[in-house]
Amino acid sequence: MNGPAQRMMIGMIARAADPVFRRRAFTHLTIFALIIGVWEWAGRTGRLNDLIMPAPSAIAEAFWRLYAVTGEVYWHFFVTLYEAVAGFLIGAGIGMGLAIAAALSLGFRRYIAPYAIALNVTPGIAVTPIFIAWFGFGWSSKIALAALIVFFPVFVNTLSGLLRTDRDTAELFRALGASKAQTFFKLMVPNAAPMIFAGFKIAMTSALVGAIVAEFASATEGIGILMQRYSHKLDIAASIAVLLSMSLMGLLLFTLMEEMDRRVVFWKHQGRLDAVARKRHRRWGGLATEKEQARA
Repeated sequence: MNGPAQRMMIGMIARAADPVFRRRAFTHLTIFALIIGVWEWAGRTGRLNDLIMPAPSAIAEAFWRLYAVTGEVYWHFFVTLYEAVAGFLIGAGIGMGLAIAAALSLGFRRYIAPYAIALNVTPGIAVTPIFIAWFGFGWSSKIALAALIVFFPVFVNTLSGLLRTDRDTAELFRALGASKAQTFFKLMVPNAAPMIFAGFKIAMTSALVGAIVAEFASATEGIGILMQRYSHKLDIAASIAVLLSMSLMGLLLFTLMEEMDRRVVFWKHQGRLDAVARKRHRRWGGLATEKEQARA
């Protein structure tokens, strides 16, 4: 194990050795264990109705059945994940493209913004039947709804970030003779990057919501339809297990965007900034040594 994985492991070990981190982790685990214990006790003593709130042991048994016995959750998990990621890529691509065009052209911004606002104020669930009629009952309608929901946060955050360029810095770029392309890629994009990734984080989880909403409306596969089937059979423990699987998927997608944000917008994260600075110092130091040796 080397490279990023090794550094991540070293960081986790160092954090685990921190007494403050261990104390906080112990407090969180104690509170969690207390909640689960009271919940289990209430379920076993009949103080909770199994049709409303099953005991944690029943939910754990449903998890085991879904993941280890039948294994049916895996395909549905993949279907929803694919729909959400595909919808995110399409919606984010269109949103960023239009936002860049709007940022660079006042006329385009003046005429495209009302349509973007109209898309945002239209409830996604209201257009679901129309999307199903247009794109069919398969994956395409779910991807289309996810892309629609993703579009607005990416468009707004990208446009806002690109338009928030410091005027003095832009004037300095012009004074130094920077081209429009250099100003865009070396000033506007780095300045907008934190807001763009903030939009990505919102959009990624929104894509998952859009895909699941479309599955509730009409689908034959996916996490949403699986949860619906168990709810109709009054298997609430399995429904909650599927719901927790949805949460796991959302956490997975959000963590992915957090890691991308940390690596791309590294100057906003002190630890990552220090690591990049050390890496560049070693590289530039090595280049300087090679030049000195070549001169000698």
